[in-house]
Amino acid sequence: MSEARDYLAEHHDLTRRFFLRCGATLAAGTAATARVGAADPLPAELAPVLEKLESYFTAPSKFEDVSRGRPIPHTLPIDKKKEVGLTRETWRLEIIADPENPAKLGKQFTKKDNTALDFDTLVKLGEKHAVRFPKIMTCLNLGCPLGMGIWEGVPLRTLVWLAQPKENLRRVFYYGYHNDDPKQQFRSSLPVGRVLEDFDDLPPVIACYKLNGEWLTPERGAPVRVVVPEHYGYKSVKWLTHLVLSNLAHANDTYGAQNNDIDSPMKTFAATLHVPDNAKANSPLPITGYAQAGISGLSKVQVWVSPAGKGWDADDPHFTTAPWSDATVLAPPKKWGGDLPNDAIPKDTVGFDATGKPKSWPMRLAKAHWAAVLPGLPAGQYTLRCRTIDAKGQAQPMPRPFKKSGRCDIEAVNFTIIA
Repeated sequence: MSEARDYLAEHHDLTRRFFLRCGATLAAGTAATARVGAADPLPAELAPVLEKLESYFTAPSKFEDVSRGRPIPHTLPIDKKKEVGLTRETWRLEIIADPENPAKLGKQFTKKDNTALDFDTLVKLGEKHAVRFPKIMTCLNLGCPLGMGIWEGVPLRTLVWLAQPKENLRRVFYYGYHNDDPKQQFRSSLPVGRVLEDFDDLPPVIACYKLNGEWLTPERGAPVRVVVPEHYGYKSVKWLTHLVLSNLAHANDTYGAQNNDIDSPMKTFAATLHVPDNAKANSPLPITGYAQAGISGLSKVQVWVSPAGKGWDADDPHFTTAPWSDATVLAPPKKWGGDLPNDAIPKDTVGFDATGKPKSWPMRLAKAHWAAVLPGLPAGQYTLRCRTIDAKGQAQPMPRPFKKSGRCDIEAVNFTIIA
């Protein structure tokens, strides 16, 4: 048995006690889901890496981009954007009955009869109905989020009711501008019940025009996009141009036709941000990461170190019996980042009180940072794994371990300790 493996085997209890001690010193972890209070002092070893931690909210210019289209609509010349309605001055939204499976409507809004909604009308509706909420934007098939922001807009139901639906309305599907090419159209849909009602205290689905207190940029879907709080990015279609009210009884999403599960809401998972490599032997090792709190919430993050290449029980593919130790979910940040005006949470943001403090922590459908200090290790090669336990007590990657329902593999990071 190698020195590293001997160390981990012989000092397993010591390692657990070390984590417990660090956990008590860090900001309260599991308890943070029930209250938001002042954090205890952090171990000195964490100070250098916490200074480099990413901001909580993402500046709009730093969001990752997985836009579709040839050419991608936000790259079009300004004259072309004006021509096709991709500026605030020229944007128009059509609200129509599905030609093939029509809902019965009292009114339709079309460009042809010059009744399509313009941007000024949408913003005017926002003076009374606007909603803003924090949400992490994640792609179904990518292993990391695209960015975290406060999204603002008018509930989609407000626009649906403008059409005076009467009967035979079972689904709302919607799409945006994709070069006037039917083959490029990217469509998503929702059951009308989700559009009209917010289940389980979820924020509403919105026609969004602001991110972090500023107008959307073309890269983020301007002038207007859909944002669905609990879902992955494929439901939050950019460059919105059409709401189609349908009597269709099933989903007709483009992503579904591409062999993806289009009904799975966001999952809870953890990943690393900082893991020291080539650190000196027997020295405490600070590590940091983030967790996405999906529809099932987040109660804790756990980590586990093993010698690199060590096998595991083939009958336990999710490492459920591994010697996991609790890391700590960090308290809310003192500065939110994300280029928020005055670094302040916009008034009446869902999940925040009147002073701009989160009502609970970590927030669901958002992210949280975590940290831990590993005990000193002898020279050798190691693998660090991290996972989440959601608010229902389910350990990642359960309860939905399938990739086409959202990526949530247990991350494994290899690192080396030198003598």
